[in-house]
Amino acid sequence: MRMAGAGSLPLFLRAVLITHLHSDHISDLNDVITTHWIMSQGNATLAIYGPPGTQEFVSRQLHALEADISYRIEHHDALTQGPKVEVVELAPEESFELDDVSIRTAATEHAPVRPTLGYRIEHGPVAVALAGDTIPCDGVDNLAASADAYIQTVIRKDLVELAPPGMLHDILDYHSDVEEAAQTATRAGAKRLVLTHMVPAPTTEQYPEWVALARKHFDGEIVIGEDLTTISI
Repeated sequence: MRMAGAGSLPLFLRAVLITHLHSDHISDLNDVITTHWIMSQGNATLAIYGPPGTQEFVSRQLHALEADISYRIEHHDALTQGPKVEVVELAPEESFELDDVSIRTAATEHAPVRPTLGYRIEHGPVAVALAGDTIPCDGVDNLAASADAYIQTVIRKDLVELAPPGMLHDILDYHSDVEEAAQTATRAGAKRLVLTHMVPAPTTEQYPEWVALARKHFDGEIVIGEDLTTISI
């Protein structure tokens, strides 16, 4: 549904890139697989790239979908077999090509989640760094070096620390704070910093606070990457 809202559809996906196997980053993959399968009438293969463990996760998703798959095959003459999925598990410092797009990986730090990956996506002279959940580290610096856009999931440590002691405080040691992300962007020489997956989720009225914190450390363009945000580079 979010892809449709963004003016695209699973059918048009060239590939899915997974940074790590936390549920909030992968729980919708089964719907992407199913919708891609149905819209392509069973003809297209969905490529999924991710860290070790991705193959097992996808296999279990397909197993969970077995009843749904059987109903659809029985109902639609065009569907004669289940979804075609090709999973490629990656390690840090690997690279591959998708048509005229070059992609390489680097290790990020989100312990105890291991391994976690970030991606640098290059098309001609344009480069985008997709870091995912991580604290500042050499891998992120490498991905974001001179990038046209550095996309980072961020938290506000000052707000999280206001919550009563408990599990919420556990997120403090394995996410980048908005100021840390800005420092990374400056250190790496990125042109744009895109803040996404923001916790605690801000209201629109609170966006300027997040931008102001980042601005203390980064002079380039700062984008609040709320859902359906589009950036032209």
